[in-house]
Amino acid sequence: MRTLHLIPTDTNISFIPRRKIFFAFSIALVLASIALFAVKGMNYGIDFQGGILIEVKTPAPADLGDMRAKLGGLGLGEVALQEFGAANDVLIRVQRQDGGEEAQQLAVEAVKGALGEGIEYRRTEFVGPKVSEELFMDGLYAVVAAMVAMLVYIWFRFEWQFGLGAVIALIHDVLSTIGIFSLLGLEFNLSTVAAVLTIAGYSINDTVVVFDRVRENLRRYKSQSLPEVFNRSINETLSRTVMTSLTTLVALAALYILGGEVIRGFSFAMIWGIVVGTYSSICVAVPLLLYMNLRRGAFTEDEKKQEAADPAV
Repeated sequence: MRTLHLIPTDTNISFIPRRKIFFAFSIALVLASIALFAVKGMNYGIDFQGGILIEVKTPAPADLGDMRAKLGGLGLGEVALQEFGAANDVLIRVQRQDGGEEAQQLAVEAVKGALGEGIEYRRTEFVGPKVSEELFMDGLYAVVAAMVAMLVYIWFRFEWQFGLGAVIALIHDVLSTIGIFSLLGLEFNLSTVAAVLTIAGYSINDTVVVFDRVRENLRRYKSQSLPEVFNRSINETLSRTVMTSLTTLVALAALYILGGEVIRGFSFAMIWGIVVGTYSSICVAVPLLLYMNLRRGAFTEDEKKQEAADPAV
């Protein structure tokens, strides 16, 4: 049976010699993401900001200007409207009203009265400030805990240098995802946090595959320099990495186009994460090992211990 290779097995692209270009690009990307977050901020969804979320369907294509004018005169504070998939699907976000649940209900009734008859109300959600703050902190803790767990896993499976390189690549992926969401003004909500965690898992899986080949080649090619071994390892796993990423992107593209507005933010975050995660596994995580005082002798010692434990090897 023939094996499909999108990239020839004898490919020898010079990744490691170009590491300074990759590092410069990654540093610029991370700094730009941090600057965007600091200056522009995030378009937090109802999960994190608190307030009222109303999804409606109009009998004809929605006139957002007219609807905005009607709702803007209600004195409810900030009111945001956007098309939600089809031209007659509209998402209305109203800032949280002073007072308890009764005040939020009165705001919803005011919105319904201003829009008039013929409107189908598909869902109404209320999120208070305490709940939104708890959700935000829980999402942050989840991301940090996932990174720490992955650091420990890589550390025990390989060496601490590998774990540090993998976590730096993960931070690169997460910050760049935050940056692209800030740049485009996309809604950042709990589904986006779920996408970030999925991206972290996908990226670390790619990184582990390359690290496995690096460890294997460090034992096999003892006369080659570290840059040569690292570059060989990346090229040997390149076909598998590209194949996995492309097949995942095909599924995500279908989800983004056909899945509807509800999961579009999640789909976009995943698409971006797959692209940047594949890049960081190849162009960031492995080249960083050159600057971390990696000892080749540790892998030789491990090999000798395995041979002593199993004389048949």
